[in-house]
Amino acid sequence: MRINKYISQTGAISRRETDRLLKAGRITVNGAVCEAGQLVSPDDIVLIDGKPIEIKVHSIYIALNKPAGITCTAAPHIEGNIIDFVSYHERIFPVGRLDKASEGLILMTNDGELANAISHSDRGHEKEYLVTLDKTYSKEFIESMRKGVQIPEAMTKPCVVKPVSDDEFRIILTQGLNRQIRRMCRAFGYTVTKLERIRIMNIELGELPRGEWRELTAEEVGTLKGLLGM
Repeated sequence: MRINKYISQTGAISRRETDRLLKAGRITVNGAVCEAGQLVSPDDIVLIDGKPIEIKVHSIYIALNKPAGITCTAAPHIEGNIIDFVSYHERIFPVGRLDKASEGLILMTNDGELANAISHSDRGHEKEYLVTLDKTYSKEFIESMRKGVQIPEAMTKPCVVKPVSDDEFRIILTQGLNRQIRRMCRAFGYTVTKLERIRIMNIELGELPRGEWRELTAEEVGTLKGLLGM
C-alpha cells in the first residue's frame, strides 16, 4: 500500500503530517529516503527520524470545545498549539482544522484512517456552525448564501442556512474551503464577529464547556464509522 495509508493505519500520525515529514525527508524505507506515494509492504522497515513507528495500542476519540486563540496544529514550536492545550497523556492529533479565531467542536484522535476519511471534503460530510455578524443581515443575504457564493478560487456549494436572530444564523457546509464562511460573508459586505462549530456529522458540541473535552461514546464512534463507511 502507499506510504501515507500505511502510516495512517498505525495511528501514529495523520496523512497531512505524513506528507509534511515526507517532504522533509524524515521518513525512510529500508534505509532509503521515502518518496511521496511510494508503495510499501509489511516486510519493509519504515522509520521516522531513524526510529520505528509507534503503533497505537487502542483508539482514542475526543471531542474538544476549542476556545478562540488556539491553533489547530501538532507543531510544538507554534505557541498556543492544540496539543499543548489539551495536554493529553497519549499521542493524538486534530481532525481537520478550525481557524485560530474560531471556536467550538473539533475532534482529536490517534486513528489516522478515521481522520483522513472525515477530512476529505469531496465526500460531503456535514459540519454545522453558528455565525454572528457585525450587523443585521437581509433576507437576500440568506438566500444568496444558500445558493452558493463566488469566492476567488471557487463557487461554494449550495448549503443549508437558518436564521437565528437579526445578526446570527446557522449554516451547514459539506465542503471545507479555507476560511470559507468568513469569506462567503465578506463577499456581501459582512464581517464575522463570532464563529462556532457546533456539529461534525453525528457528533454534537452540546453543553460541553469552552476549553473542555470529553471522550466520544462507543455509540457515537460506531455511528460515525458507519457514516464514513468504515
